[in-house]
Amino acid sequence: MRAIKGAWWRLVKFGFRLLYNELAFTYDAVSWAVSLGEWRTWQRAALQFLPPLNAPVLELAHGTGNLQLDLHAAGIPSLALDLSPHMSRLAARKLRRANVPVRLVRARAEQLPFRADSFAAAISTFPTAFILAPSTLREVQRVLQAGGRLIIVPNAVFTGKGAAQRGIELAYRLTAQRGGAPLDVQARFAEAGFQLSFAQVPARRSVAQVLIAEKPLG
Repeated sequence: MRAIKGAWWRLVKFGFRLLYNELAFTYDAVSWAVSLGEWRTWQRAALQFLPPLNAPVLELAHGTGNLQLDLHAAGIPSLALDLSPHMSRLAARKLRRANVPVRLVRARAEQLPFRADSFAAAISTFPTAFILAPSTLREVQRVLQAGGRLIIVPNAVFTGKGAAQRGIELAYRLTAQRGGAPLDVQARFAEAGFQLSFAQVPARRSVAQVLIAEKPLG
């Protein structure tokens, strides 16, 4: 039984690696399907928690570039980072088609190539486990200005009980996307110098979960 379980999780991990890399071209379609069309609404939930801006916004794990389009449409200067070269190419192509400046960097969130106090906020929507790594949180805290915020949309849950919702929820559980936050999540953010709060943003058939980590002013 243990061997079967181990093989399953290796398969799940391999599937996600493909989705973020060689199969990145399917990402938008997969995201739309597993959210019943609400993925973009879930992403945009982060924007309402931005602090007053006097510096650009940094997006971590920009994926195919959708949130960069939203930030540009809102008149918010931004820069985005992702490790996947496949996602970088897709995002650059999408931004160019929309006549949006391409400000993309390939790098790890655990080693941000930016000076301290460079950004008013950082956003990450549906990131992988890297976002809660102590090294990531320390780096984000370093590059944020005092009073800046790290805004994370880690998850969303359906409010309806239809067959489609039940099926997708089962798929989320089978792929370990319904495990909840680590028990020490508050301590991780506190150790990195953040004050953490939580919010929920309702959508048509779901609720997006939002974490807001603020760098103190003093």
